[in-house]
Amino acid sequence: MTEANKEEFPAEEMPAIRKEMSRRQFLSYTLGGTGAFLMTLPFVVNLRFAVDPLLQERAGSEWVKVVEADKITETPQSFSFQKRVVDGWYKSEPKMEAWIARDENGEIFALSPICKHLGCTVNWNGSPNHPNEYYCPCHGAHYTKEGKALAIAPEPLDEYEVMVDNGFVYLGNLKPNERV
Repeated sequence: MTEANKEEFPAEEMPAIRKEMSRRQFLSYTLGGTGAFLMTLPFVVNLRFAVDPLLQERAGSEWVKVVEADKITETPQSFSFQKRVVDGWYKSEPKMEAWIARDENGEIFALSPICKHLGCTVNWNGSPNHPNEYYCPCHGAHYTKEGKALAIAPEPLDEYEVMVDNGFVYLGNLKPNERV
């Protein structure tokens, strides 16, 4: 606007001056916005994968029929079974094992055969030096019939959830030993 035009229009009636966007500004805004969008897209997708397991409903214990209840004695016996395991999208049915016995009151309990020291497999009466105990041949850890750690291992053997229904013993999830 020239000086002559300024005198024609008072300050409040002056027409708005449009400033045109240069090509450089247009490209800068366009590429900046596109770049920001493309940078946040992987973050949003990965956030969904991280949060998705938290949004899934937790399934209750999946019970597995293992043995008839009248076959369980006071001496621990090893029983094998298969349990469905879901790890992310991978589903499998690994062969598992449990030591099942009756306590002094006649209640059935089941212990994991995995040593709490370094993960070896324990056996009932596995050593002549430790009769009537679970013994780990890897490093000499041994446990009572109820799974209490007597030497080397820092914790007792884990136990399975146990349910007796219609004359059969069903095992659920592993949990910390509550018997000792």
